Amino acid sequence: MRKKLLALFLCVLFVMGVLGGCASATSSDKTDSNKVDNSSSGHANEIVVGIAQDLGDSLDPYQMAAAGTREVMFNVYEGLVKPDSDGNFKEAVASEYSVSDDGLTYTFKLRDGVKFHNGETVTADDVLYSFTTCAATSTDSSLGAALSNIAEVTADGADVVIRLTERDTNFLANAALVYIVPDDYTQQATAPVGTGPFKFVSRSVQQDVVLEKNPDYYGTPAKLDKVTYKIYASATALMTALDAGSIDLVSHLTSDQVANLGDEYKVLEGTMNLVQALYLNNAVAPFDNELVRQALCYAVDVDGLLALTADGHGTKVGSSMYPNFGKYFDPALADKYAYSPEKAKELLTQAGYPDGFSFTITVPSNYTPHVNTAEVLVDQLSQVGVTATLKEVEWETWLSEVYSGRNFESTVVGFDASALTADAMLARWMSDSSKNMINYSNPEYDEVMAKAQASTDDAEQTALYRQALEILADTAANVYIQDMADFVAIKTNLEGFTFYPLYVMDMATIYYAD
Repeated sequence: MRKKLLALFLCVLFVMGVLGGCASATSSDKTDSNKVDNSSSGHANEIVVGIAQDLGDSLDPYQMAAAGTREVMFNVYEGLVKPDSDGNFKEAVASEYSVSDDGLTYTFKLRDGVKFHNGETVTADDVLYSFTTCAATSTDSSLGAALSNIAEVTADGADVVIRLTERDTNFLANAALVYIVPDDYTQQATAPVGTGPFKFVSRSVQQDVVLEKNPDYYGTPAKLDKVTYKIYASATALMTALDAGSIDLVSHLTSDQVANLGDEYKVLEGTMNLVQALYLNNAVAPFDNELVRQALCYAVDVDGLLALTADGHGTKVGSSMYPNFGKYFDPALADKYAYSPEKAKELLTQAGYPDGFSFTITVPSNYTPHVNTAEVLVDQLSQVGVTATLKEVEWETWLSEVYSGRNFESTVVGFDASALTADAMLARWMSDSSKNMINYSNPEYDEVMAKAQASTDDAEQTALYRQALEILADTAANVYIQDMADFVAIKTNLEGFTFYPLYVMDMATIYYAD
């Protein structure tokens, strides 16, 4: 039966990307598709993964706010297509898709016999429901903007046809975030049901999340039977667990942490695909003064900071884009503010702060790399007469007060991209974005971003996004630091960990080698 949906109206709220995803591995292990049965290995075919934060209040795919939640639920939810480790989009719930010559019509053919974790078979009705629900309730404003370009979604048997109002070269990347869920299921927030290689089993708040292998998965089955994510809200608790060998895998470690690991662990290195910065509340004095913000940029020795916090690992960024977005990233911006305490003092004097000023850096205490960066910033800024005080808070407090409430002066975190698009990184700083937690307001930036979003020419759109990055750098919207190195500790008898260009950990590829 051919069905036509009503026009899609979007609720533009927020979705946050903190501590972006893993990619660009300098060392990784290849998956052996034959390694599945570990019944004779002397251990259960399951692992414990250490994570730094709980998954938030809702596990609903369209309400997930933090990147850490998306990282885990990547194993549970899937869209019509999904990204692979190279950043390409492969068929998932859809077995194939085609795009019309004018770029306005996408036709997806549903894969035969795909089952949800509750045993029901995926139908076109579920896809229509998912796109409608996502459009109406998603907290990802970038995704909402993409879906607002949909003129209609229709179904004809196993074919789902999506017609756009205007051509959108990023549509497939955003469609991958429309996770397909049952149209008659109402408990996604607490007992999520998807189509992925793992199914949700249980969650104990502030303790753990348990996933089990999906026995009905249509694709290559997961090699592990069970994954338990244990939550370690403090670095001390995490290191104690690592010392005891009670964690099989943990990512996002610092160079100091991996240097103290025992022989039962090996270390893999990738990059986090994020932009770590000293994020400044542009609506609060003195950060409402561009000269002050520029002064802080000159006062920070990024090379020295990387040497102190990560033994020189990490990549300087200079603006709100990380290097793996190659066609947008401009490495020249990384050296725009060459370290110069003298220039910093000169600008502070011009801004009316010849004797410096005092401010607070609020940092989520569960993220050791951000705390370490903030500690170095405190020392470096003191060299130009600026007194920064470090305030560590729990993750939930950071979310409510800093991110949602915008009640802060500055913070150190990292923002990633929820989708493989430049817009996912840059739209958050538009004046009317609900994700604009720094209250950045620049009419020129808004105009350039609006043109980029409206452009259907790839070369023109790329140039506009790069122009937007230059504006952020020129106006020193924040003190941009780095795309952090991502150190992963994994037991030596485990193989198959794969780095992605997004903030995800694919548990389906991991297996025991013995």
